[in-house]
Amino acid sequence: MGMTISEKILAAHAGKKYVEPGELINAKLDIVLGNDITAPVAIKEFENLGLNKVFDPDKVVLVPDHFTPNKDIKSAEQAKVLREFAYKYNLTNYFEVGRMGIEHCLLPEQGLVLPGDLIIGADSHTCTYGALGAFATGVGSTDMAAGMATGESWFRVPETIKFVFYNKLKPYVGGKDLILYVIGLIGVDGARYMAMEFTGETIKELSMDSRFTMANMAVEAGAKNGIFEQDEKTLAYIEKRAKRPYTLYQSDANANYDRIIEIDVSKIEPQVAFPHLPENTRPISRVGKVEIDQVVIGSCTNGRIEDLRIAAKLLKDKVVHPRVRLIVLPGTQEIYLQAVREGIAETVVQAGGVFSTPTCGPCLGGHMGILAKGERAVSTTNRNFVGRMGHPQSEVYLSSPAIAAASAVLGRIADPKEVDEDAV
Repeated sequence: MGMTISEKILAAHAGKKYVEPGELINAKLDIVLGNDITAPVAIKEFENLGLNKVFDPDKVVLVPDHFTPNKDIKSAEQAKVLREFAYKYNLTNYFEVGRMGIEHCLLPEQGLVLPGDLIIGADSHTCTYGALGAFATGVGSTDMAAGMATGESWFRVPETIKFVFYNKLKPYVGGKDLILYVIGLIGVDGARYMAMEFTGETIKELSMDSRFTMANMAVEAGAKNGIFEQDEKTLAYIEKRAKRPYTLYQSDANANYDRIIEIDVSKIEPQVAFPHLPENTRPISRVGKVEIDQVVIGSCTNGRIEDLRIAAKLLKDKVVHPRVRLIVLPGTQEIYLQAVREGIAETVVQAGGVFSTPTCGPCLGGHMGILAKGERAVSTTNRNFVGRMGHPQSEVYLSSPAIAAASAVLGRIADPKEVDEDAV
């Protein structure tokens, strides 16, 4: 029996020729990642071990991105823990304000995560790196501490669900819509502790930014990881960024899958996930009139340059609705600069929005855009749980940047075609 791409990566890092679902393995890690929320706990556990070095200062990556620039004394102290640890153990990859970005946008951009890698991060959306053909998954802070110390972690080899996407996408349907549709189809526990493998003719046409979005939200279906096979687009993205060698893997033709789900994308409209679960999805044609108070465009899910370009196209020469606050957060400093060069930042500000420094910001109700009681937000983030972005009686509607931008203009959840002057 052949192996899937996820199984091949795990086998290689465990020093085995073959693994199968359900098997428990110990495997060597390429990257161990932490942020300003999760890493301080891991650092405390690491220090309790009494060690004088990490397993590899090039492979432990710390990114303070959730509450930065620091919003209060507690967040400043959290970031200080990371900073002092990075200096003490001579970490190569510590990214401070002004050089940092949202971790899951930053690491691919910096060439720190690569095809064939095995990556753990003390953040659930570490699965983002599966867009590059890496096995990447979120872990707890204690597992992060052990990873920093030993360069290894244990895994249960997951079963794999294969998603085959075919046909052509409708206008304004992209990676965010595809993954919301899938989560709505199988539910928030439909891929629990499984690998989600995305393939098909549609995927080959999908941009890397859209692939990052899809891999990022695999965890919202309960998945251990989301992963794409590498192709020419992957290599084009990697070749100008990679800082070390990497290995390409493909699933075998006779690989064993838990199930295969085929999806005709020509039938998929732009999607909106209603409160309070990402599985509560509806096509835009069935949304109805939902008035909103805030729009957030950004995050590790949709803070890349393609996302900002889509939003700017719809905001150009428009005015944000007077009852709506628009907050745009680029994923990294590089994306920020590119948005400035292309006039995207100017477009946002002229429309009446706020263009922010890179930060996770309001995604987790942490910073710059928290919702009050009874308020509604359209957000390009990844979770809409009760109280996720503020008051427990607020509401979050998940969408693509296109729907978010259109909604900011019209003051209600809107089809992008309603504000697109080029739409037929």
